[in-house]
Amino acid sequence: MELRTDLPGAIDALLPDLTGLLEQLVSIPSIAFPGYPKENVQRAHDLVADELRKSGVGDIRVLELPDTSPVIYGRIPAPEGAPTVLLYGHYDVQPSGDESQWHTPPFKAIEKDGAIYGRGAADCKANVIAHIGALRAWNGKPPVGVTVVIEGQEEYGSVFDDYPAEHPDLFRADALLICDAGNIRAGTPTLITALRGVADVFVEVRTLAAPVHSGQFGGAAPDALLALMAALATLHDADGNVAVAGLRRDQWTGMNYTDQEFAEATGMEPGMPLLGTGPIGERIWYGPAITVIGLDAPPTKTAASAVVPYAKAYLNVRVHPEQDPAEGQRAVIEHLKRVKPFGIELQVTGGDVGAGFAAGTSGPAYKAMSAAMKKAWGTDAVDSAMGGSIPLTNSMAAANPGAEVLMLGVEDSECNMHGFNERVLLSEFRNIALAEAEFFQLFADGTRK
Repeated sequence: MELRTDLPGAIDALLPDLTGLLEQLVSIPSIAFPGYPKENVQRAHDLVADELRKSGVGDIRVLELPDTSPVIYGRIPAPEGAPTVLLYGHYDVQPSGDESQWHTPPFKAIEKDGAIYGRGAADCKANVIAHIGALRAWNGKPPVGVTVVIEGQEEYGSVFDDYPAEHPDLFRADALLICDAGNIRAGTPTLITALRGVADVFVEVRTLAAPVHSGQFGGAAPDALLALMAALATLHDADGNVAVAGLRRDQWTGMNYTDQEFAEATGMEPGMPLLGTGPIGERIWYGPAITVIGLDAPPTKTAASAVVPYAKAYLNVRVHPEQDPAEGQRAVIEHLKRVKPFGIELQVTGGDVGAGFAAGTSGPAYKAMSAAMKKAWGTDAVDSAMGGSIPLTNSMAAANPGAEVLMLGVEDSECNMHGFNERVLLSEFRNIALAEAEFFQLFADGTRK
């Protein structure tokens, strides 16, 4: 086993090449959504696989799954008595959206003001290249065993989400580095310890066979849209807190956004209040949220003077990381069925659910990564959470019931992932690669048998 005494120097020496690799990868529009060229996804796959081979991952193969972009799977055997670390990331990206809203071309990586701009720079291509950097800092011979899993259809979703739990032997590891997350703010090393679960709920109401004249019949004819709005208004109290019984909310003890940071990260209009009460962390990470993400109703431009006979809403429900999302979904469904606005019965149905996740914080991997992050950033690491979900996390954890799950990455609250002008700070990119390289040694030292 090789001993490295100057990992910061090694990463700094590698940084120009790693930045160049990131720029190459960002410049490939590897969108795995239907209707986009599959050859671009394959190009990104080939680039990552080749660079991993150059980084010491000699045993690389492709996991071929139905209707799924190829999954890169590789291994470096563990030195005798050393633990194994699984490194996860994805090389596919979200579509760019309206390219006129970008300040730079979304698929031409541009370095500006200490950052790389381009779709996928933060989510998640810089994390993939950081894995390569950490391995190269050890000349491809880290003091731990390594299993590398880089998928190519995370953004759109695929059957790979369930694959690890069904094939656990391929994914055995002592620590899982799920690098598709990031820091609560730039410069603050952050371990994500909780992910909220998610559930979809659909609520619809039909009151008339067809629209009727609002002047002739309005005021007595049952208005479907009015009934739907009245029902939706019961989901929150006057302060904006979720008011559905049975949805769990606990005290959040990790790092919080300040009100100002949250306003800037979300692009709130000046003077706009936050919804709800209590610490922001409880509202967005350790408590429920119900968002109306779709509404079927007449658009204003073509609306007629008529009582609306039918309306439908699509609700996205986020639940506490440790609450069964199906239980949370049932709570919302039962609430809405009880409402009966103006005596009108609603049709309420459930859609997809996805489990949340709560990571342990008392094991040797958590301790080692906290120390590694302090070495990289020069400041103590903090705990935070994500309101979203990473579907693969639970499957990976199910394949490794005794393993620690560490969620981290290059992102920060202003990186604009999934939005226009996505960027990754080169400082965060450098530090996450260094933290991972330091972690290999600290975790090996802390667990060596």
